Amino acid sequence: MNAPLPLPALAEIRAHDAEMVAIRRQIHSNPELAYQEHATADLVTERLTRWGYEVHRGLGGTGVVGTLRAGSGSRHLGLRADMDALPITEASGKPWASQVLGKMHACGHDGHTAMLLAAARHLAATRNFDGILHLVFQPAEEGQAGARKMLEDGFLELFPCEAIFGMHNMPGRPEGQFVAVPGFALASSDSATITVRGKGGHGAIPHLTVDPVVVGASIVMALQTIVSRNVAPLDTAVVTVGAFLSGDAPNVIPGTAELRLTVRAFSPEVRDLLQRRITEIAQAQAAVYGASADVDYQRRYPVLFNHPEQTAFCRQVLTDWLGPEGLVQNAKPETGSEDFAFFLEKIPGCYVFIGNGVGSEGGCMVHNPGYDFNDRVLGTGASYWVRLAEKYLAKAG
Repeated sequence: MNAPLPLPALAEIRAHDAEMVAIRRQIHSNPELAYQEHATADLVTERLTRWGYEVHRGLGGTGVVGTLRAGSGSRHLGLRADMDALPITEASGKPWASQVLGKMHACGHDGHTAMLLAAARHLAATRNFDGILHLVFQPAEEGQAGARKMLEDGFLELFPCEAIFGMHNMPGRPEGQFVAVPGFALASSDSATITVRGKGGHGAIPHLTVDPVVVGASIVMALQTIVSRNVAPLDTAVVTVGAFLSGDAPNVIPGTAELRLTVRAFSPEVRDLLQRRITEIAQAQAAVYGASADVDYQRRYPVLFNHPEQTAFCRQVLTDWLGPEGLVQNAKPETGSEDFAFFLEKIPGCYVFIGNGVGSEGGCMVHNPGYDFNDRVLGTGASYWVRLAEKYLAKAG
């Protein structure tokens, strides 16, 4: 069988492929969870310093920002990669698999970091731009809101950006093919814990109890009506009960039950509606059975909104480079979530996806024990960063 043809990439980026693959696999073998990315931050800092960047550490705890200036321009641009791993035991069987039991790079953040480092090396060597470039290596994307923490720690005051851009790999899309959805591109992500309080007792005399399992089951079924009957048919919402915890023995009716939900929406208005209806339904259903329900609703990640001007800019960069086949046309929003949304609430920008491959070439979906980032797309992703930065901070004339 013939080897697959190389994916599009700048020749200078491709020349350092082996080094960047080695960096990616080193990070993959040594995964670190949210706010624990010390070794990864050390590696990023060492490389950026070697290549001539001014390096700032500590935003968001373990975040790293590398700043590079070229020419006399005053425009500021931010490019962001995430660094954290997930609490999953790896089962990929790869030689570079995680060496840490219970932790793995199951979402490709090792690849995101390596792609931005590859671009950083090239941009420092060529300095073919006019302005100020901030490369943001962010901790704690996986549910711990590292982007919000960096902003709270003064990111914008220290590193003002006219625009900021991010990128994520996407299994199931052809290698190196890009997706850039204007407007609402990724859903908000909230969580809710519903605690049902009944009255426990013997399973043989249920009439003397208030069974929280029955109450919880009623709440689960009633929650399904929110999307079908409260949300407008042309809007999108997800209400998923991912855990139902109650009791330990078959002949004991427990005193409490706990439901754990994930909640997604594509607009702030629908997001507000979901929170209100979940709370109302839980409490009303509990009251019907003589129980009570407490709802702990946690707003986590906002809707990710790709700004029209910056998204059009990304799409033009990609089309000029790869042609129309390099960019998915008429792509739809996804119901996944991303904390890059916190940056986009403060700074205009765009978040794109790069295809990780289809079938065996792209591996399984992210957040799976068998997942691995596709090293073949490193050069393409890094080249996108270079082309984006050079065009956005183009030299006059």
